[in-house]
Amino acid sequence: MKTDQHIWRVWAKNLHRWGVDHWVAAILEAAGPLTVLGAQAVYLGQPLLMTAFPKDHIAALASLLEDSTQTRAFADFLREDLSQ
Repeated sequence: MKTDQHIWRVWAKNLHRWGVDHWVAAILEAAGPLTVLGAQAVYLGQPLLMTAFPKDHIAALASLLEDSTQTRAFADFLREDLSQ
């Protein structure tokens, strides 16, 4: 988590700007174990995703979705960012 904190800040800023940060936090919390399937989708789609997103962001997203602790931490991070 510590190494991806700078990436999380970029994501949170963009999600907040688009007005979907609270939706993403709620979806991550509600998805539970299904986030692992999301991680697999990210791995499978990596060649296409690399045309639009930096490789380190894609790897961070897959890692976040694979680990339920990181998923909850990012949802909490989004909620904290909302309150600031």
